Amino acid sequence: MSNRRNFIKKTTLGTLAISSVLGFRGFAKNQEEETEETLEFPSKRVKKPVVISTWNHGLPANQETWKQMKAGKSALDALEAGLKIPEADPTVRSVGYGGYPDREGKVTLDACIMDHNSNCGSVCFLQGIKHPISVAKRVLQNTPHVMLAGQGALQFALSEGFKEENLLTPESEKDWKKWLEDSKYKPVINIENHDTISMLMLDQEGNLSGGCTTSGAAWKMHGRVGDSPIIGAGLFLDNEVGAAAATGLGEAVIRTAGSAMVVELMRQGKSPYDACKEITERIYNKHKNHKDMEYLQVGFIALNKNGEHAGYSLRSGFNYAISDDEKGHRMEDAKFKMSWDK
Repeated sequence: MSNRRNFIKKTTLGTLAISSVLGFRGFAKNQEEETEETLEFPSKRVKKPVVISTWNHGLPANQETWKQMKAGKSALDALEAGLKIPEADPTVRSVGYGGYPDREGKVTLDACIMDHNSNCGSVCFLQGIKHPISVAKRVLQNTPHVMLAGQGALQFALSEGFKEENLLTPESEKDWKKWLEDSKYKPVINIENHDTISMLMLDQEGNLSGGCTTSGAAWKMHGRVGDSPIIGAGLFLDNEVGAAAATGLGEAVIRTAGSAMVVELMRQGKSPYDACKEITERIYNKHKNHKDMEYLQVGFIALNKNGEHAGYSLRSGFNYAISDDEKGHRMEDAKFKMSWDK
């Protein structure tokens, strides 16, 4: 009898203990669920609008884009207006009119543009049209395609009302003829601060867009196309994450799908600076024993959805233009992995 009473007593106490534990766990779970439902984490302050573009000639381009945006123009219209500034400037020898020709003396142009809905337009190996960024925008708006090339791109441009003209200025022709005396090909990046202009924009609605335009590498083989008109190489954006664009030797950017990779790293949570730096390091590691390494320069700019921005380059000398409400229009020098003398 005593054994039976002890058994009942122990069983009852055990049941009470289990119930208490389960009850506590249930209480804790309810408290945790309630906390998860009611706890609010402050989000980062979004700085917008922001415009960022490569090199010194990015500054007047930014200023025009900013002006057009503030006047109520659409993001693509504002981008186009800004990028047309260096395209029409004959003193900018790496973009549009007055750009250095290929080894046959032909000025060939590449450009692309992309909006926040991932609509894209691109032209490559285009000749005789001063504003390839405008033709790229028409490709986006008026065709079912992303890229038109060469004679087809020219035919489309003429059908859209663009006028064909000679883009080889006397100054660029003189330099080309001087180059012909030796005809040695070596891309020259950073000299006189000239290269592709790439522009990224976070507009007043918090949407991203971007564009690139260039006359490409001086003295290139006729028909060569670099990274600038290639979505995913010279330019890429995802409106949920951020945008990135490249400058420098296009072949190296193409080999690594550079701008797309920068955006993907931002998707994984990296800052614009860390994303640019990591992909630049990746390019370095793939090219440190490559024949291009002697003259290799690559730089990236990046802009995320919070308006945070950065630039980073393989070698020294790369800078970029920034425009925002807080500090206005200005230039910033990008950090870099190595100097030119290394």
